[in-house]
Amino acid sequence: MASALNRSLADLGALLHLVDPTLPIGGFNHSNGLETFVQQRIVENKATLENYLQTQLLQNWIYNDGAYLSLSFDAMESYNFDCLCELDRELSATKVARESREGSFKLGVRLLKIFIRYENHPVLTAYHQAITEKRVQGYFPIVFAMIAQAMGLTKADTLYAFYYNAAVGVITNGVKLIPLSQMDGQDILFGLRQPLQQAVELSLNPDLDWLGAATLANDIRAMQHEQLYTRLYMS
Repeated sequence: MASALNRSLADLGALLHLVDPTLPIGGFNHSNGLETFVQQRIVENKATLENYLQTQLLQNWIYNDGAYLSLSFDAMESYNFDCLCELDRELSATKVARESREGSFKLGVRLLKIFIRYENHPVLTAYHQAITEKRVQGYFPIVFAMIAQAMGLTKADTLYAFYYNAAVGVITNGVKLIPLSQMDGQDILFGLRQPLQQAVELSLNPDLDWLGAATLANDIRAMQHEQLYTRLYMS
């Protein structure tokens, strides 16, 4: 009983560390197109921010970052380094907005730089070397999955933590940009509990026919972001 409890608490500690908002990777600098939506008055209140977030979760992330995380988790579990490299190249091709693409691999590289000091895993080491040699970029969902699997976390917990972390980022940025009250942000987050579970269920075994499905409105506004007259965020 004690050993099972200790293992459960160790896993919880590892998961909390992985999604800790104080990690020095710079995630708070990126809105991934949300800033454009706000400036264009498409996202302008609590209801539209909530709708934007649920659309991102269930029509974008589950086919893109979440799906690639799921596939990368499986590849890491089977020590399939070549598959991880191929997933890195495929994910690069799906990120058509330059700022979003660069933001993702910058976050991934910084995350790996932190955790490779703690996790002695041959695939992590090989992947880090591949980044150094510029054979892969090191996209955030792929690195997140690799680290979580190396820690011994489950795929379901990893996916939930990843989506939760992404959702909190959107809410934090939306509250600041629109602006909204902090309580509005908490209401949106509370309402995401069931959609987050749904997203995890849909991502455990991604449908490869939908992999990289485009969300054109978001892609366009992510590209428009670098031309905004004023900006708070890098993407």
